[in-house]
Amino acid sequence: MNFTLKQLRYVEAAGRLQSIARAAEEMNISQSSITAAIDTLEQSLDYDIFIRTPAKGIQATPSGVETLKLIRSFLDQSRHFESEVKSLGSGATGLVRIAVYGTAAPSLLPPIFDTITREFPGISIKLLEGHMGRLLEFLANGEADLAFIYKEVIDDRYDFEPLFSAPVFAIISRNDPLSEKDSVTLAELAGQPMVMLDLPWAREYFLNLFESKGLTCTIAHTTRSSDICRTLVSSGFGYSILNILPLEQRAHDAQYRSIPISDARNAPVFGIATSAGTRQPKTVRAFIKSCLRLRSEGAFDAITIKVP
Repeated sequence: MNFTLKQLRYVEAAGRLQSIARAAEEMNISQSSITAAIDTLEQSLDYDIFIRTPAKGIQATPSGVETLKLIRSFLDQSRHFESEVKSLGSGATGLVRIAVYGTAAPSLLPPIFDTITREFPGISIKLLEGHMGRLLEFLANGEADLAFIYKEVIDDRYDFEPLFSAPVFAIISRNDPLSEKDSVTLAELAGQPMVMLDLPWAREYFLNLFESKGLTCTIAHTTRSSDICRTLVSSGFGYSILNILPLEQRAHDAQYRSIPISDARNAPVFGIATSAGTRQPKTVRAFIKSCLRLRSEGAFDAITIKVP
């Protein structure tokens, strides 16, 4: 069979994105190069990998689905080999692809990036952002080497290294009398207008907090952005609930306070997920080891609330 690693990457991107145009954009090449790679591979294999429908993109055939799985596995092994060879006789060198929960990224990543940049100048990082379900997709289809995610959303297909527990807290406008308290209860919040962070898993988790106490929260507004949550709370449109302290709150310049919820127990655990049973490249192992050392040094203590 006559095809190259580069062509396999083009085919994988087309299959993952289900679009020749989007694959060309991601790979920063022409659409004709993507099409040529698909044609070359299909001719070599003597069967169709994709069904191409004008104006509707491409869809993998049953054989194509299995072929794409093999291609992704082969590309992962190739990248692993390249990383190991490059690092022989030197420090870790190469690319680490990390997927991170969007609401946690601004607070979580600065100490990690600072450490990796200083200790492993040969490592570069590709950052993928999304909600919980999207992070699992990044891992499953081989787009990410690891994901920063909550333990509660993964299953036995993934290995997990905990970094910290993340108790929930309320963010409350400084104009609200509740903001003067050292802690609040779910009952005190239930009757107040809530700005809901409306993301997969997060919404169900927040609703269950109230339901476990026989309460119902009063949702006034919903948004998929934690930044908008904080803006609406600062403007007095209600309170919100989060798990990761925002950077600006630690700078003491926000128009709201982050207050522990005293009766919200069983804090979710945030950490690093990788595909189970997979030997990671040296660069990824070095990255994870650095994160675990930061954990032991207390580098993540400042981004979680202290519950009385």
